[in-house]
Amino acid sequence: MKEKVLKKFEELFGGLDGVNVYFSPGRVNMIGEHTDYNGGHVFPCALTIGTYMAVKKREDRKLRFYSMNFEQLGVMESSLDGITPEDAAEWTNYPKGVMWAFAGRGFTMDCGLDMVIYGNIPAGSGLSSSASLEVVTGYMLKDMYGFDVSNVDIALIGQYSENNFNGMNCGIMDQFASAMGKKDNAIFLDTSDLSYEYAPLVLDGAKILITNSNVKHKLVDSKYNERRTECETALKELQEVIGIKTLGDLTEEQFETYKSAIKDEVRLRRAKHAVYENQRTIRAVEALKNKDVELFGRLMNASHVSLRDDYEVSCEECDILAEEAWKIDGVIGSRITGGGFGGCTVSIVKEEAIDDFIEKVGTVYEKRTGKKADFYTVDIGDGPSRL
Repeated sequence: MKEKVLKKFEELFGGLDGVNVYFSPGRVNMIGEHTDYNGGHVFPCALTIGTYMAVKKREDRKLRFYSMNFEQLGVMESSLDGITPEDAAEWTNYPKGVMWAFAGRGFTMDCGLDMVIYGNIPAGSGLSSSASLEVVTGYMLKDMYGFDVSNVDIALIGQYSENNFNGMNCGIMDQFASAMGKKDNAIFLDTSDLSYEYAPLVLDGAKILITNSNVKHKLVDSKYNERRTECETALKELQEVIGIKTLGDLTEEQFETYKSAIKDEVRLRRAKHAVYENQRTIRAVEALKNKDVELFGRLMNASHVSLRDDYEVSCEECDILAEEAWKIDGVIGSRITGGGFGGCTVSIVKEEAIDDFIEKVGTVYEKRTGKKADFYTVDIGDGPSRL
């Protein structure tokens, strides 16, 4: 991949003297969905697929962007002097937003850049291509301009830019997983205070299998922000009767005791998901520590049901993928992953059942939806780096 982006860079912008290449991973979340902006726990891991960026400093203040994933758009030009949310266009929103957020923290770029980007994360798949692009930009800026920031800072800056430059009210999970990834480990992150621990994802004789529904989700246009608002309103109602800062502060028992404070049936279900999903995530990590992968899988399945029924962020296609997976011997657990409204499911599948899984789920899915699903077994990788 490095050679591929360098070749394109040379073709577009000339010589390769002074060109650096960076990489940042996508992520898959094993469990803990829509808990990150509700003060709960998440359990994502970085993947070995992600975003590659070849970049070189210029002698003026011009910014030139080129994406090998959107070649039809050609080279897109901008300037360090004109980075505002109002004029942000298309995919360049993400790197420009990060530059804008760095500048807001007093980190100023003294010259422009030429950059070529290539991502091998399927766009709209729910595997965080946008967070990967934000993190690779942040890591590149730190390295090229000597900005004194940690990888946690890079994650927070990426989230801030997505919230305030792109208008997408995401939580911290995606950027944190990309910035802090560690090979063969998932990250057990408490989003209320950013405390975290690495947990080895030891799946004896099983693999993580991602199934792409090929229903592209676009979260800025989806009901994601609406879900967040519903949870914030439910939290305010609960705070009238119990002293909590976030929904993630509640146990299931406390929620059941105080839930009558929530005056709307829909908000009640949204809050229930946030509370129960957080507790499921805590139990799932405990199960993994106890080498009880079967329990981990059952909690994944319960997560999908809650996302489908209480949070209503699944879709018919992802429901079919999960429900068909559950029927197959050798499937330990399967659920929709990511923000929802399309995208992918993540499954833990015993190695001897993988071919059967792909054949059976793929056949039923195509028959019922008319769409082809894509399947890939994934490895867990490290965070961002200069290649």
